[in-house]
Amino acid sequence: MEVKCPTCEKMVTWSEQSQYKPFCSERCRLIDLGQWASEQHRIPCAVRECGSIPEEVLLGCALQETPLEHEDAPANELDESLH
Repeated sequence: MEVKCPTCEKMVTWSEQSQYKPFCSERCRLIDLGQWASEQHRIPCAVRECGSIPEEVLLGCALQETPLEHEDAPANELDESLH
């Protein structure tokens, strides 16, 4: 089976011999790692669907660009509790 390298999109054979799978090389693997470390890649926080938001989730999402809303408290109270 062949897959595209997530970094450069070069086709890579997916096998046990593929040392850097799914990447084509260590260079592409390190580029991807650097993008995660610098937060160019990130997994979005999905707390808006919850009715109640645990404090540890709020703290983990405090750095998100989109402000969180909680149905029990005005937004300014949440902002103050995170600082």
